Amino acid sequence: MSALLFAHGAGVSSSHPWMETWARRLERYGPVIRFDYPYMQAGKKFPDRMPVLLEAHRSALAAARASHGDEVVLIGKSLGSRVGCILAAEVTVPAVICLGYPLVSQNKTAPRRDAPLRALRCPTLFVQGDRDPLCPLDALVSLLPELLAPTRLHVVPDGDHSFRSRKRPLKAAGITQDHLDAAAVDAIGRFLAEHLGW
Repeated sequence: MSALLFAHGAGVSSSHPWMETWARRLERYGPVIRFDYPYMQAGKKFPDRMPVLLEAHRSALAAARASHGDEVVLIGKSLGSRVGCILAAEVTVPAVICLGYPLVSQNKTAPRRDAPLRALRCPTLFVQGDRDPLCPLDALVSLLPELLAPTRLHVVPDGDHSFRSRKRPLKAAGITQDHLDAAAVDAIGRFLAEHLGW
């Protein structure tokens, strides 16, 4: 059975309400498997170094494949999407879904985190808020044509790093946050149907 391996962001665990809510939404497309990186399991504040994160993600993928077969899609929030992209360049996966990919760091002098994206070859979907400070939309849009992987982009209007819009734009558009979230989930479904036939 096909499944989604769902990795958390830097500041929240796999059991955080945001992760739980999105896992429930994604279950319409198959089993959603969540896991915690070692630093989160240990109750530490700061993420492990990338080799440790990558090995934990690799182990979680192996466990997911043991239960659900090889067709396990990597989906991650922020940090989890970045680690997932690095892993997807090393092992064969059917697709990657990035929820708020952290293209830039809070450290303004750090280089752009586009190397993992340039190494991808599998279909990749970006779900991105258009006012996310960790991924300026214009920078991502200009980068996508340079990537070798087949890519899709779903923009959450007025969305922040967690896709939350402000009350005034929602009221002006005559919609609710639920509408925005549902549209993002539908975009994920279309992506999975297009590339994997789910």
